[in-house]
Amino acid sequence: MKLIAKWLLSASALLAVAYLYSGVQVSGFGAALLAAFVIGLLNTIVRPVLVVLTLPVTLVTLGLFLFVINALMFWAAAGVMDGFKVNGFPSALLGSLIYSVFGVVIESALESLFANK
Repeated sequence: MKLIAKWLLSASALLAVAYLYSGVQVSGFGAALLAAFVIGLLNTIVRPVLVVLTLPVTLVTLGLFLFVINALMFWAAAGVMDGFKVNGFPSALLGSLIYSVFGVVIESALESLFANK
């Protein structure tokens, strides 16, 4: 149940990012659902590999390179599907930052909502 709630809220967050920032476009809620799924899939499978491969750069930049990796995942999701568009890397960087803030809020809310008491 928590996974479905997180998926729906992440899709809503993606729509909010598109509303707040013109560099990201989402054609509708269905596209947002699919984009949230693709972003989650890329973050689960590809992101850990990129983090390990770029560890020296990440250490030198004191972790700031992780923002670049997040932007690349966001941009890659837009590249593999229709209905979700990001206007270049700077838009992906800002869009992924906004999406990450929403993600932290969603995760915090879901943790308190589904807490085992």
